[in-house]
Amino acid sequence: MDPQWHAYTPYSSALDPCPPRPKAYIVPPNQYVIFQPHGLRQFAPREALKRGTLWPELYSPYEHGDRGGGRR
Repeated sequence: MDPQWHAYTPYSSALDPCPPRPKAYIVPPNQYVIFQPHGLRQFAPREALKRGTLWPELYSPYEHGDRGGGRR
């Protein structure tokens, strides 16, 4: 699994009629960068506009599809 994605299984008691479905969520990379270090790589200006960030380390692509959680 991609390191930006985290998964968990919700609590389920023995009396629940349905088994729990695993859930997944994404943690954006900017949650791990406390401050902007010097010398970070940069996208070219056109690529930065396309991706929505200047720094590849802060880029988090949106992937459409079911990752084991959410609504269907």
